[in-house]
Amino acid sequence: MRRAEYVSDFTRGSVMRQLVVFSLPLFLSNLLQIVYNMVDMVIVGQSLGKVGLSAVSVGGDVTNFLTFVAMGFSNAGQVIIAQYLGAGRSRDVGRFIGTMFAFLALLSVLLGGTALTFRRSILGLMNTPAEAFAQALSYSTICMAGLPFIYGYNAVSAVLRGMGDSKHPFVFISVAALLNVALDLLFVMGLDMGAGGAALATVISQGVSFVSCAAFTLRRREQFGVDVSARDFTHLDKPMLSALVGLGVPMAIRSAAISSSKMFVNSWINSYGVAVSAFAGIANKIASVSNLLSNALITAGSSMVGQNIGARTYERVLKVMLSVGTLSFSIATVMAVLLFSFPQQIFSFFTTDADVIAIGLKYLPIGALLFYGAASRAPANALVNGSGNYAANFATAILDGIVLRIGLALLFGLSFGMKHYGFWLGDAVAGFTPIFIAAYLYIKGSWKKSEVVK
Repeated sequence: MRRAEYVSDFTRGSVMRQLVVFSLPLFLSNLLQIVYNMVDMVIVGQSLGKVGLSAVSVGGDVTNFLTFVAMGFSNAGQVIIAQYLGAGRSRDVGRFIGTMFAFLALLSVLLGGTALTFRRSILGLMNTPAEAFAQALSYSTICMAGLPFIYGYNAVSAVLRGMGDSKHPFVFISVAALLNVALDLLFVMGLDMGAGGAALATVISQGVSFVSCAAFTLRRREQFGVDVSARDFTHLDKPMLSALVGLGVPMAIRSAAISSSKMFVNSWINSYGVAVSAFAGIANKIASVSNLLSNALITAGSSMVGQNIGARTYERVLKVMLSVGTLSFSIATVMAVLLFSFPQQIFSFFTTDADVIAIGLKYLPIGALLFYGAASRAPANALVNGSGNYAANFATAILDGIVLRIGLALLFGLSFGMKHYGFWLGDAVAGFTPIFIAAYLYIKGSWKKSEVVK
């Protein structure tokens, strides 16, 4: 096989075709992630009722907060790799991979250890319902202990995506999804391990996916055009680490700020009772559908924008953004129609509790708003991420992650007396923030000068 066979060149050719080909496996990967995340909810909901749903919902919020930090740095690594390739510096990719892996491994151990130490206090801050506390604790503890596997898989996937390969991550996600379903049935229904069994199934499947993907990448490094050695993982390149931290910190802060604000919002929602807390878990899965599909386009668009900025083919950047926007809004419309057409059937997948389903039927307009908010973020974050613009990432972190999300949630929920529906509405409206930041960034033109790789 020829060298760099798996690397894609996004600086020439049809933008829409490249976007569809690159993002399709990402769509499928994210759909599979949705499936095996929803399997937890479906099996736990049918086996353990609303107490189990509440436990997985709260434990999932805590785990997502820790995972989003990894995603921030992994997304930064993806952009840097894409810009290296666009600038014709593929020889530097191997050293950067070693530096990124060593840094994320250390970060996962530090964060996982800290979270395990304070896990009871964290669940207390989340206003976890008393009847669900024990199972939420079990779920959170197992996920925190498995954090290195989650961080490792994010890192390997970022490397492949940065080089334009989305097909192989899909293969390993498929293996994880099938394994997760089988282990969920075994641990939760067969061995009656409760919410902790669902967490164990998720961690094991992610660990298998990470090890398999890492081994594949190392064995096929010639096809990826990567010259990487064991020394690269033990001797960090300081300039490359500086670039990763410089871009990764604002991205991680943005992810963490958004995740922590969601935890704040959900902590208020949980205070309205176990039925509301149970539906919050279902609402989170509905939001994850829109977010993960949107994230597939953000991921593809970021690599395409990154390569073109590295190559200084700036005229293609607008074409990438328009193509991403067209696809994302089309998908959001289809999802909104399905939600309004079959709400009873959708909610019944998770629970048969009449009180929980009644809450869901009033949630429908907010769910549709979430879909369109996610669609608007796709072209916006493709530009912000792909350009490596620190200031835009910080602005998004502060406005979307803290000020507007928390502020609007409190305004609608408390000041307007909308209770839990107001908190959900504030979260949905805040999701449109990145499109305004990206529009300002594009018009100003500073994205052309913000490349990380000089």
